[in-house]
Amino acid sequence: MKKAVLVVSFGTSYHETRKKTIEACERKISENLEGYDFYRAFTSNMIINKLKKRDNMFIDNPVEALQKLADAGYEEVVVQTLHIICGEEYNKLKEQVESFRPKFKKIALGRPLLTTIEDYKETVEAVRKQLEVIKPDEAIVFMGHGTTHESHSAYPALEYMFRDNDMNVYIGTVEGYPEIEQVIKKLKADNIKTVDVLPFMLVAGDHATNDMASDEEDSWKSILEKEGFKVNIHLQGLGEYPAIQDKFVNHALDCAKELEKELA
Repeated sequence: MKKAVLVVSFGTSYHETRKKTIEACERKISENLEGYDFYRAFTSNMIINKLKKRDNMFIDNPVEALQKLADAGYEEVVVQTLHIICGEEYNKLKEQVESFRPKFKKIALGRPLLTTIEDYKETVEAVRKQLEVIKPDEAIVFMGHGTTHESHSAYPALEYMFRDNDMNVYIGTVEGYPEIEQVIKKLKADNIKTVDVLPFMLVAGDHATNDMASDEEDSWKSILEKEGFKVNIHLQGLGEYPAIQDKFVNHALDCAKELEKELA
């Protein structure tokens, strides 16, 4: 049976961070799914169009990629998302995958980073491994993307689990709740003076570079400094963490195992 693995991410137009994050995850997934041909898709049409226009780089969206796989005669397809939560982007992808079910003998979609309780626990451990031990009066502040989708509760749930594991971690979002204002309120209540700020996103792309780390007055860095905090910025996406890469590999392998159980 002709088999393919399609790795889907939002995408990024930043070449260096793409190599360190998206491509690192893609490579590990491809290496671990033996017998599967590798393909890529981005969900952001804006990024796809930018790369096409600026770099003459052509990347499919999920529908285009799935149609190409069907046309090429693939019968079994594992679609592995690199999304963080089960938000709007993931649910749209889920619908797209379902619409292609009649075109393949077997097709399955791997879960995002944060789905099961076990996923949350493993993510906490992955972050613990990656980040250096910080002083008691310092804290990690993560910038998540955020969403208006009901899955926005993933962020406070994860922060709760970090705290339950004795990690001084605060999570805010760019496009959801909690925002930086709520984070600052908690930092002050906990008498925190120094913060290490990182993106809780697959890539350290546009949001991390501009909304988090820039010297613009509305960036998180500027807002936190204005509020009196000493700020250390780390432009490192989750996709650079080896243990996070391994989690996506395991989600893809879980998918492949499920398909093995299905009758052809």
